[in-house]
Order: sequence, then C-alpha cells, then structure tokens
Amino acid sequence: MFVIESAGITDVGIKRKTNEDALLVDDELGLYVVADGMGGHRAGEVASKLVVETLKDFIGHNLKSENKKELDGSDQTLSNAANRILSGIRVSNKAVYQLSRNEEKYRGMGSTVSILYFNERTLVAANVGDSPIYLVHQGNIELLSVPHTVMAEHAAIDPENAHQLGEEYKHMLTRAMGAEETVKADICEIPYFKDDVLIISSDGLSDCVSPEEIMDVAANDSADKACQSLINLANRRGGYDNVTVILLKIKQEKHNQHGMKRLISKGVEGLAKITSKKE
Repeated sequence: MFVIESAGITDVGIKRKTNEDALLVDDELGLYVVADGMGGHRAGEVASKLVVETLKDFIGHNLKSENKKELDGSDQTLSNAANRILSGIRVSNKAVYQLSRNEEKYRGMGSTVSILYFNERTLVAANVGDSPIYLVHQGNIELLSVPHTVMAEHAAIDPENAHQLGEEYKHMLTRAMGAEETVKADICEIPYFKDDVLIISSDGLSDCVSPEEIMDVAANDSADKACQSLINLANRRGGYDNVTVILLKIKQEKHNQHGMKRLISKGVEGLAKITSKKE
C-alpha cells in the first residue's frame, strides 16, 4: 500500500456571500468528494452538504457490513468498490430528491458530485455534473470525469459545431444529484502509481485555472500548499464562484510496524473568505 498525502480546502471566493460547495477528505475510508450545490435560498448549500454526508455514512456503514448483504442493483461487470460508490450515489441522489420534494424552500435544489475512492491498488473515479477530476501521471494531466453539460455533450456528438453554442451552455447541467428520482453516474476504475497526483475541484477553480497550471502548481508544492496556491490563483483571477480543491499525492510505498498504510491528511474544511458583497 502507498502513502497518500491528502489536502482539501473550500473557499467562498470573492463575489459570493455563501459557500454552496462541500467537500470530504476521509483518509480512513479512502474516500474524497467534492459537491457543488445549486438552488436559491441557501438550498444549494443544503444539497451539497447532504450529498457529502450521505455518501460518507453509506460507504462507512457498507464497509462494516459488506459481507452480509449484496449491494442492491449491483453490476456484475464492476468491482465491489465501484458498485459501492454507485450505490452510494443512488442513495445520496434519493436523499436530495426527497428533501427537495418534501420541503417547499428546497424545491429544485441539486448538486454535482465528484468522487475518488481508493482500494489497495486501484482507484474508482465517479461523477455526476461538471466538477472535474484530474489525474497527473508521468508529466501529463488528463480528465477522469465526464462533464455532464449541454456544451460538453454537444461537443461529443458534433465537435466541429460545439463552439456555436453560447457560454451559458458551458455550465448548463444535463445531470445533477437530486434533479430526478434516479441519476446515472459515469465511473471508471484504474490502477494508481507512485508520484501520481489526483485533483478534484469545483468549477470555481477550473473556470479560472487551466489543467496545465493546476499540474504545475501540484508538482511544485506539498498537497496543502498546492491547494492554497490554487485557491489564491482563482481568487486573484476574479473569484466569481466558490472554489474547492482536493489534492492527493501518491507517495513511496511505506508500512508501519503493523503493516498498515500511513495516511497524511491536511484537510481544511469550511474555509471562508468573504471580502465583498454578492453581485
């Protein structure tokens, strides 16, 4: 097993009064989540927090009882870990959907979700919405998540004409947690290696900082310093949205005296910097 150096920060940004992003950095579970909420009257904040908390509770409970009961709706072509994440997404989606239906003030709320979940030798990446998951491997950065937006899906079908769509379609989601009674996530499972870096962020970062810039910052600092540098860079470039970053560095394989992996966690949740009124 590898040492995973982990860090996570969420920041309100420069223009917003509230933070509708939520994150989870849980080294014990090997679970890392970013959720970007949407909806008026603080409903987005409620949705993203509910997604993160429900996922954590489900994965934690399932790990303790996984040998007692097969996961509902399991896909036999996927690993137990991938099925566990998909089941967690279904449970979280249902929780947000039901709350939005039962409480008038939360009607229409929703959230993105992007997840990394580590096993001994593989990682599962899953997402609903447009919060990106990046992998830096051997000097290259690639997108592991699949953006569920009108523009991205149009580009997949007709790449030559996608540019004709207006900017408003760039973040117009085609899928979101809680928007419907059921939701379909995209998921992949791949091996990970020493010196790999994984990044999950909300679009408050990816709209302001390019993948190549993210890779450069991640390469030159520790996980916690790189997270703060990326937050600062997004805010210097306008800070128009909430900004959330989780950064994971795969270190040299090490064991303690009991043969268990050691995890270095420097997560900072709920960091807020309100410097101006919402526009």
